[in-house]
Parts: sequence; structure tokens; C-alpha cells
Amino acid sequence: MNTLSYKTVSANKATVNKEWVLVDADGQTLGRLASKVAKLIRGKYKPNYTPHVDCGDNVVIINAEKINLTGNKWADKSYIRHTGYPGGQRSLTATEMFEKDPTRLIEKAVKGMLPKNKLGSALFRNLYVYAGTEHDQEAQKPQTINLNDLK
Repeated sequence: MNTLSYKTVSANKATVNKEWVLVDADGQTLGRLASKVAKLIRGKYKPNYTPHVDCGDNVVIINAEKINLTGNKWADKSYIRHTGYPGGQRSLTATEMFEKDPTRLIEKAVKGMLPKNKLGSALFRNLYVYAGTEHDQEAQKPQTINLNDLK
């Protein structure tokens, strides 16, 4: 006789309900913003979270040029890449990367907090970052969310 009154619900692609969320990065600290956005994209704030399924929301971030970094990170934080050739290591400081494209700071921070596998690549495609207040996702009617209300 089965007396359990509850069952563990495991979400799949068909049963997942994805929403569109708008986040304003104005005055936010980069790492704190990125960790909460990564949780939103992953779906960890939802009761039907399943680790191996894309059950998170689509996140639109605006005002990326108004992001903050604490301490001396604007000068000290470096982003290192390698061209693939011998002696091809290149680095940029946070200030240099911000001057080139402010959206890349947020994208790199969030991508580093997602899984390093095929699911992580699929989840990263649910992130849209814009430097100003204008964005291309008006048709999806994203809900504005305050990150300070999330844990």
C-alpha cells in the first residue's frame, strides 16, 4: 500500500514554464548581480528545479554601463585569454574591457557561474545584456524584478 501523499516532481522540457525577467544593473555590484542572475537562469528560485534540465528564466539585463566594482578591482582585476600560439597570453584589466564593451563584464561574470558543460552553454543563451535602457525583448513583456528581494 502506497501511503505517500507527495511525489518528487522532476521537470522536463515539456513541463517547464519559462518566464522573461528584466533586471536593472544600475548601481549593482558585479559579482552579487551575476550570482543572482546565474541562479535565475539556472532556475534555482523555482520549486520544480531539476539539475539536468533548463528550467530557468530568460533574463534581460539593462544599464550594464552603470555597474559597480568594489575596492581596486577596476585596475587590479584582469581578464586573461590565450590566442593558442606560443607566447600568446593576453590580458585586459576590468577598465579596459569596460571601455571596449560594458556588456562583456556581466556576460563573463555570469558565464563563470554556470555549469561548464552543454547545459551551461544552453543556459547562457537565455541571457541578454544591454548597455543602455533600450532592449530588443519588448515583445516578450519581461517582468521587472528587484534583485535585492532575492536571497
